[in-house]
Amino acid sequence: MSKVKTICFVIGMILFLQKNYAQAQWPAIKQTTKPWTRWWWMGSAVDEKNLDKTLTAYSQAGFGGVEVTPIYGAIGFEKKYISFLSPEWMHMLGFTVTKANALGMGVDMNTGTGWPFGGPQVTKEDAASKLIIQTYLLEAGKNFDEKIILTDDKQLQAGAQLQAATAYGEKGEIISVLDKIDKTGKLNWIPPSGKWELYAGFSGKTLQMVKRAAPGGEGLVMNHLNKKAVDNYLKRFTDVFNGQAPGIRAFFNDSYEVYNANWSPDLLDEFKKRKNYDLSLCIKQLQNTDTTEKAIRVKSDYRETISQMLIDNMAVNWTSWAHKNNRITKYQAHGSPGNLLDLYAAADIPECEAYFGLSYFPIPGLRHDTADVVNPNSNPNIFKFASSAAHLYGKPLVSSETFVWLTDHFKTSFSQCKPEVERLFLGGINHVFYHGTTYSPEDIPFPGWQFYASTNFTPSNSLWPQLNGLNNYITLCQSVLQTGESDNELFIYWPVYDCWANPKGTDMQLTMHNANEWLTPTGFNKTVTQLQNTGYLLDYVSDKMLLQSQVSSGSIQIVSAAPAHKALIVPLCNLMPAETLGKIIKLAQDGAIVIFQGFPKDVPGLSDLAKGRSDLKKILASLTFRIPGEGTQEIKTGKGKIFLSNNLPTALQMAGINREELVDKGLQFIRRKINGGKYYYIVNHSPDAVNTLLPIQFAANTVTIMNPQTGSTGIAHSVKKNGVTKVQLQLQSGEAIILKASVNIEKGSTWKYTELTGNPIELKGEWNLHFATGGPQLPADKKMTTLQPWTMFSDDSTTQSFSGTAVYSTTFNLPQKNVSDYLLQLGKVYESAKVFINDKEIGILWSIPYEARIGKYMKQGENTIKIEVVNLMANRIRNMDMNKQEWRKYHEINFVNINYKGFDASNWKVQPSGLQGPVTITELK
Repeated sequence: MSKVKTICFVIGMILFLQKNYAQAQWPAIKQTTKPWTRWWWMGSAVDEKNLDKTLTAYSQAGFGGVEVTPIYGAIGFEKKYISFLSPEWMHMLGFTVTKANALGMGVDMNTGTGWPFGGPQVTKEDAASKLIIQTYLLEAGKNFDEKIILTDDKQLQAGAQLQAATAYGEKGEIISVLDKIDKTGKLNWIPPSGKWELYAGFSGKTLQMVKRAAPGGEGLVMNHLNKKAVDNYLKRFTDVFNGQAPGIRAFFNDSYEVYNANWSPDLLDEFKKRKNYDLSLCIKQLQNTDTTEKAIRVKSDYRETISQMLIDNMAVNWTSWAHKNNRITKYQAHGSPGNLLDLYAAADIPECEAYFGLSYFPIPGLRHDTADVVNPNSNPNIFKFASSAAHLYGKPLVSSETFVWLTDHFKTSFSQCKPEVERLFLGGINHVFYHGTTYSPEDIPFPGWQFYASTNFTPSNSLWPQLNGLNNYITLCQSVLQTGESDNELFIYWPVYDCWANPKGTDMQLTMHNANEWLTPTGFNKTVTQLQNTGYLLDYVSDKMLLQSQVSSGSIQIVSAAPAHKALIVPLCNLMPAETLGKIIKLAQDGAIVIFQGFPKDVPGLSDLAKGRSDLKKILASLTFRIPGEGTQEIKTGKGKIFLSNNLPTALQMAGINREELVDKGLQFIRRKINGGKYYYIVNHSPDAVNTLLPIQFAANTVTIMNPQTGSTGIAHSVKKNGVTKVQLQLQSGEAIILKASVNIEKGSTWKYTELTGNPIELKGEWNLHFATGGPQLPADKKMTTLQPWTMFSDDSTTQSFSGTAVYSTTFNLPQKNVSDYLLQLGKVYESAKVFINDKEIGILWSIPYEARIGKYMKQGENTIKIEVVNLMANRIRNMDMNKQEWRKYHEINFVNINYKGFDASNWKVQPSGLQGPVTITELK
């Protein structure tokens, strides 16, 4: 596209936004309010021409930025590969930044290739480490002739070192015999009596290589727990930058995914400093088979130490390095063997990740194909670890890896994406990153280069012409969700020590995909769900965060730049450090409201156990309660109150903290605080429509309704009384709206509520169908007297394989224009539609309920309607596989389906494509 055309396009978009959104006073549209996308560079085989063209297309589709992640390449293009961080690679990155900035876009960069961090600069000394335990049986009076050396030759070659050798006697004796073993592995010690077990602990290497590495990024995965290893890893980047970091916004770190890395050569020393006892004497307790109380306590201390090492040596260290380069960090902490809240908090932009597969939503008409994966373990509460860390430290952005393999390839529709991204918004996310798009040169035949774990909304996707419908929706939502600050009223303590008190395994990786083990079954998760369903908003808080917190005017804050919270909820938990409990009581004494569901029963770990238990007992003994109500006890302490209650809603009501009653109608919401008012983002994922007067907990003089799907706005019908405002709300199943509640008296047009005055009039008669763009070939034009998807023309094989854009058109007569407005409803659409009435564009109807107001476009007499429908890529891919056309030729994992099996679409059913209707028009009051 020429520079002149690009400028014209930008000016046109500005005028469009001004026309549609100025009256609404939508917050300013900027880089971060638009969705960004992870951008895979396959083999880094990029060139300036295609970078320019692709970035321009991304900008026109409504993307605000890209995150460059180099990965493995396509077979046959090896000569075009560019080595990661080479001068040529840095030139291409620089070109990308310059072009993106000219388009008003931003660029982030992975601090590596593929995932996790690793590469050619990682030596075996700095590689990810693991604990290897070998056991031996010893008897009194007998020499032990077996050498205490590793039996794994690969580990010996990797330089594994014996770090612990502890003998355990029958009578409970524990003796370190490490100094009794010579360099050859010979044990120069004989037990004095009885039978003994010798546990030898070796610091070995996982030998894991970088997954999906790009050329120049291949190598061992680094030791994330060791500062020297992390520093050495980052030195490669520092040397390449040579004091001039690239003009990117942020460095990115993907989810942990470091497997079996449960050790570090310096872990024993770090453990001794932090826990004040010798872990080498407890090496037996780290075995999977030991489930004694001592083993559980040792593992808790060990897991806490690993967590602290990961935070200090990786997360904080990496962010400090980025800041020295005048850049920020975007960090996925999930999957780490550590405290997720504290890990996320170490970054400038915490980033969560959505699940594989679709979530279930009872929205009528939303497709749930039996062939698709519906994730039974999907738990949206996990998103709040990232958002809570951001909220508690005043970080304005929380990002997400979004639309991760929702369905099998080429089957994901915009309407399926919408509720998924809305769940993220409700979880506190406000900076969406698509997962993702793949760079593909212009001359690569359909479907272009494709990454195997991606929704791949790229220019080759048949949905691409209407992608800005979804993108504009996300943009308007994020413009609100990035304004002001979070308005969650409650803290809830996350009892991580209950999580760490698990006898299974050594380190505990807290991943998105095993949340049904460490999160979903817990009392904490049940309490979070109960509070949210009751109408409260909350953030999670860690022990470290609580120890940093202060009380101001009765509310709790972690840092002064962050929002304050009205109360702290302590859910049922077994274990809590006495220091944490003491701080919680101190918060209450300073004026906070604290509500316990129950008191902790013990302290965690083995370190200073007797003192910890004594301190905990003294604190609990100091609390004496009166009983003001059934199931709830209360104590006034200092300036604040402590409640002990098995009924949290009752306790919160007694504390004067009111809930939002709109949840009683099946609605979900999140709130933002702004000067002189609040924003409410409200979603209806229930199966029922809502049309009623509902209260919000804010005394507003004006409430403006803002529709992020259309950009339309208007002053709502509302009634204020006793500090509560009742607002007339209309939401169909699957719809979302935004309320701007203001203390100011604002003027503007009245919100147009939908009130049907007659029966729907179906547009019958002859419809024309014209295939405009797509492939593998354009079917012949069709005429029909009954509206139907084009895949119903089974006698024309070209309609079964076509993916692209087809245009349905007809004329209809309006004898009299009796009312000023009409509602157009398209019925069933496969998958998205751009509608024109009398050659004037109405907009893109890309999701349920596929309807729009069209009164201002209609005229008395004959009217024309034209509906451009885009379908999925699935049918064209099916046809290619049926005809054995080769299109997937990549190194590494090549291309697999959502179950990680070889991808083959030849046995797929034809996906319905086109417009099924019925298309109706109804008069509105």
